[in-house]
Amino acid sequence: MSIQSIDKEFIAGTYNRFPVEIVSGKGSLVYDETGKEYIDMGSGIGVTSFGIADDAWQQAIIRQIGQVQHMSNLYYTQPCALLAEQLCKKTGMKKVFFSNSGAEANECAIKVARKYAADKYGPQRHIIVTLKNSFHGRTLTTLSATGQEHYHELFQPLTPGFVSVEAGDLETLQYMATQGKVAGVLMECIQGEGGVLPVSREFAQGLAELCQREDILLMVDEVQTGNGRTGQLYSYMHYGLTPDVVSTAKGLAGGLPLGATLLSQKVEKVLGFGDHGSTFGGNPVSCAAALSILERLDDDLLAEVRAKGAWLKEAFEGAAGIQAVTGMGLMLGLKTVKPASQVVKQCMEQGVLCLTAKDKLRLLPALNIPWDTLKKAAAIILDACAEG
Repeated sequence: MSIQSIDKEFIAGTYNRFPVEIVSGKGSLVYDETGKEYIDMGSGIGVTSFGIADDAWQQAIIRQIGQVQHMSNLYYTQPCALLAEQLCKKTGMKKVFFSNSGAEANECAIKVARKYAADKYGPQRHIIVTLKNSFHGRTLTTLSATGQEHYHELFQPLTPGFVSVEAGDLETLQYMATQGKVAGVLMECIQGEGGVLPVSREFAQGLAELCQREDILLMVDEVQTGNGRTGQLYSYMHYGLTPDVVSTAKGLAGGLPLGATLLSQKVEKVLGFGDHGSTFGGNPVSCAAALSILERLDDDLLAEVRAKGAWLKEAFEGAAGIQAVTGMGLMLGLKTVKPASQVVKQCMEQGVLCLTAKDKLRLLPALNIPWDTLKKAAAIILDACAEG
């Protein structure tokens, strides 16, 4: 049996996979079982920050595997401690809780908000406000937080205590805040799964001022937007925000599972012994991988991400078959005349792997994709968008 046949027989049918089996790769190039080469413009949905089989990333993992691959969180490990230190130093946050995924990082953020509010104001202050069109994860609680009704339909009853409002609707948020029931607001600065839609700077700053005034926790979901993806270490930095809680995952460990919830001074002591936990959170191999990523996300690399994003925007804006370009850095969405799924198929046939987000083509290439490879991929995408 072929790998595709085995997959279809034994793996739960939750993924509508493309008929391509990826067997190897290096950097931004991957190869299927026939040897066909593809330029990877999706990076595992924003995960492989420095591409496939990155040398420094591999060596960091190999070194750590040779020492200790896992240890209970009842003991100290160096990679876990050093990664937390670097995350705090680079963001100004004070504490980190490690988990395995973005959904788990968001679960932790929600628990922090509810405990902070309950400790200070009582259990009636428990509502978490999110934005319509948001996406915060696949667990039942983060699905409840997600502001897209079609994700909710099959899994009723949802976890209670979540309300979604339109991005930009500060008036409704102001009214809700004065009712004394809101514990926190969880937002994406760029709604990735919702169509690569940035919120406005005016709204983001107005929301931050409201949260500070009403002592409501401002929580920013940086699962997809974080770790250099937008040309800043975290997307909230484009907006001049100072969040109380930040969640992140995806590109943090460059291809290994790792989530992190960053806590500000305001909430650094909210979680005490036994209040939360994770068996695999802070795994030393994943943390060693993340250290190799984080130490290279310097000003030069971030400037390069911004430059590549600006070049792509200029290349795509106004081009034949492209109606609009959204996003920041190397997180872009293209509203195409023809269905995005059709463009993805044509690009794949021509050796470029792309993603979709709602009705848009979504591009999330490796942060260090070479310029010539990026330009070659862009030319193929432009041709696919323009063809009748």
